[in-house]
Amino acid sequence: MPTRLGHMLAALCLGLVATVGATLAVAQDAAVLTGTLRKAKDTGTLAIGYRESSLPFSYLNQSKRPIGYSIDICTDIVEAAGEEVGRDLTVQWVPVTSENRFEAITSGKIDLECGSTTRNDERQQMVAFSPVIFVAGTKLMVPHGSPIKSFRDLKGKTVVVTAGTTNEQAIEKLSTRFSLNINLIRVRDHADAFAVLNRGGADAYAGDDVLLYGFLARYSGSKKFDVTRDFLSYDPYGIMLRKNDPQFAAVVNSAVRNVIASGELERLYKQWFMNKLPTGERLGIPMSGQLEDIIQATPEQAE
Repeated sequence: MPTRLGHMLAALCLGLVATVGATLAVAQDAAVLTGTLRKAKDTGTLAIGYRESSLPFSYLNQSKRPIGYSIDICTDIVEAAGEEVGRDLTVQWVPVTSENRFEAITSGKIDLECGSTTRNDERQQMVAFSPVIFVAGTKLMVPHGSPIKSFRDLKGKTVVVTAGTTNEQAIEKLSTRFSLNINLIRVRDHADAFAVLNRGGADAYAGDDVLLYGFLARYSGSKKFDVTRDFLSYDPYGIMLRKNDPQFAAVVNSAVRNVIASGELERLYKQWFMNKLPTGERLGIPMSGQLEDIIQATPEQAE
């Protein structure tokens, strides 16, 4: 018959086994997760970089809270990451600009950049991207009645651009290739560029077409400004994340592909580009054929 001492020793052994087992489980879990997912598991947070004036992708509502098409997609990514690490995650919101968004990603200040960033080969040398979520292109916004109808009319003119964008690169290349001698004004963010044009400080504002239409809608400028017809660049957007983080990249890619394949992306598109926005604007921009092709080409995710 077991003695009291025997019961105590047995209980102690069981306790030690349970403690060792739990410790091994934690160690195994920590060994499995790496990079951003490990950080998310340990801290319970993911840092999201947002833009303040990239309507309707990422901008501030009346309560100064980030909202938008890209923000909603990033929310789905955060939920997927939470499922992957086994805990609910809190979002740490961090404002970024066109100039500092890449450094914010590479330095670890933010884990995702949820705005209106073009995914191209040059940028993928330093950062990674989700699958394409939108397709835009550089166009010109000019005062109504301006003689500027295409880039060839920019010879000797002043053009304002947001620093660190593909729009800046597109205008620089055109100016050099066609000897246009364009005077470029580089500003911090899209709202600053629009402000320069609005006060007459430039002959044109070169930006992504959808952002230009967003300014027309938000500031009732459709009668004061025109957007030229021709595209000056092709700019597919993606959600930006750090390179060389395969676990987190797999979560991001799977989450975005699920958003596309499930029909959620089409619903979000209608919400943010066709319907009236929470801040009162209505863009009324139908989905481009390029984005439709991307949606149709995205396979259903395996269960």
